[in-house]
Amino acid sequence: MRRFPKFIAEVSSNHSADLSRALEFIDRAADIGCDGVKFQLFKIDELFAPEILATSAAHRKRRAWELPVSFLPDLAQRAQERAIEFSCTPFYLEAVDILEPYVDFLKIASYELSWPDLLRRCAATRKPIVLSTGMADLQEVRDAVRILYDADCRNLTLLHCVSGYPTTPGDANLAALTPLRSLANEFEDMALRVGWSDHTVEPGVIHRAVHRHGAEMIEFHIDLDGTGDEYAVGHCWTPEPMANVIHDTRIALRADGEGLKAPTLYEREERQWRADPIDGLRPLSQYRGTLAQ
Repeated sequence: MRRFPKFIAEVSSNHSADLSRALEFIDRAADIGCDGVKFQLFKIDELFAPEILATSAAHRKRRAWELPVSFLPDLAQRAQERAIEFSCTPFYLEAVDILEPYVDFLKIASYELSWPDLLRRCAATRKPIVLSTGMADLQEVRDAVRILYDADCRNLTLLHCVSGYPTTPGDANLAALTPLRSLANEFEDMALRVGWSDHTVEPGVIHRAVHRHGAEMIEFHIDLDGTGDEYAVGHCWTPEPMANVIHDTRIALRADGEGLKAPTLYEREERQWRADPIDGLRPLSQYRGTLAQ
């Protein structure tokens, strides 16, 4: 039986800088069967160039989306209590050092894939790393993996994603998981896995990623109730539909079995009731006296 993929709930900025709401995300993620929950740690002044902030009110408004650093101990503790992994995406160099004591793994966003200093800083923690690869071509991904590898990262998950919010199923290009997986051949002593970061909010896409393309991690954006800052964009799941996807995925993988064609435990007694090759009657003749009693 194949290993179950990890399901990681991405809170993004839907926490509204409210600690009780942020903790509720962790509880709901655990309730629906997630293996981990992820937040983002950024500062607007260290995310966008001054020229952008000077001219774009929309970007300045994102200051309200920042996760207060003071939340981190409580979030990490709640995740530990609920027995799920806690992670966060650092968007500035100091954020890596801030997060290191709290996270089970670090996530690097697609937009930062081309920033070598951040890659090296994350690798230096020796934490497992998840790297999203939206917008990148294979050579750019290879270059990023090389930087991480040379900085002693040995536990890496590459997430294929499309940096469109939302993404249509027809644009998901799940077959790109195959060339990403092939990079493992170039870094043989690295544990390199692949997964899908979903922006489609379509169950069929996730099932296809797992059952056809072998995704070992599914990351998805989550909102509790449709009131989060990012929900209206259209790329966020709510808990109940995702609970069904997680349940159905795990049921389907249990159905694979071991691949040996032989009677199952349930069938062993029933074999007695097969048609006898001599007269075509059930059960087999050697059992008729016993089973008739």
